[in-house]
Amino acid sequence: GIAPLNDPADDPPVDVAQQDISNVLRRFHQRSAVAAVVTDDERKMGGTGKGTDDDDEDDRSDREEDDDDDRKPMSKRKLREMIRPTVADLKRRVQRPDLVEAHDITAADPDFLIELKGIPGTVPVPRHWGRKRKYLQGKRGFEKPPFQLPDFIVKTGITEIRDTVAEDEAKQSAKQKNRSRVNPKMGSMDVDYKTLYEAFFKYQTKPKGMTKFGDLYYEGKELETSTDVKPGGPFSKELMAALGMTDESSPPPWLMNMQRYGPPPSYPNLAIPGLNAPLPNDQCQYGYHPGGWGKPPVDQ
Repeated sequence: GIAPLNDPADDPPVDVAQQDISNVLRRFHQRSAVAAVVTDDERKMGGTGKGTDDDDEDDRSDREEDDDDDRKPMSKRKLREMIRPTVADLKRRVQRPDLVEAHDITAADPDFLIELKGIPGTVPVPRHWGRKRKYLQGKRGFEKPPFQLPDFIVKTGITEIRDTVAEDEAKQSAKQKNRSRVNPKMGSMDVDYKTLYEAFFKYQTKPKGMTKFGDLYYEGKELETSTDVKPGGPFSKELMAALGMTDESSPPPWLMNMQRYGPPPSYPNLAIPGLNAPLPNDQCQYGYHPGGWGKPPVDQ
């Protein structure tokens, strides 16, 4: 007879979670299969011997003694070293080869590790995790500077009040100090509520030197000079004299080259007068005469 065809609607629904679990189990089965194949190959190589017919009996006796050693399964460490890819192989099969480091091949799942490192907003592991030197060991000789109050708190006058209270306590005798400890006078360091409110809700500023999201601290970071210097701005008198500019209406010496080759590559959106911004004042004129600002822009 002819077997009836099954209707696809009658098939049980596919469970996605069960498929994921089966894929993980299949991966572990593949690793155990590799270990079994390796042990079989070693056993075969241990059983083969090159010799004459006279040495067969000796080889057979040696083989029987070594059977116990050959039956031992491969250790997990050797298995990991066999399955471990090289850096070149890992870079070849991942989407972000620029994130691959030398120690990434020792991970349990190197491909998944590179996938995690490539996710936007991922905070990397601190660099000192693999160093033998203890973290912040080099800061033992540095003297920690005392904490300084922010400017918006200093302007409330709390520092002057604290200084006057400290001077009054220094003038007191031991009997007066003990008496003030038993019966302290409250309200000696009070500040006006309005002053405090304006200090914290009106004049409060963000502290400088705060790290951004994902920016990690390392030794000596506070000693580095900030390279985030924004170019442009008004010229000082000393700088104008050094550049040979008589006054503010004189063009800077690099303007002609910028008109010929374009703005600096690092600052393509920088507003430069005479190049992609209007002239500073009415006394400035385009042209190549002495004091002229060169070629006028065409796109304005």
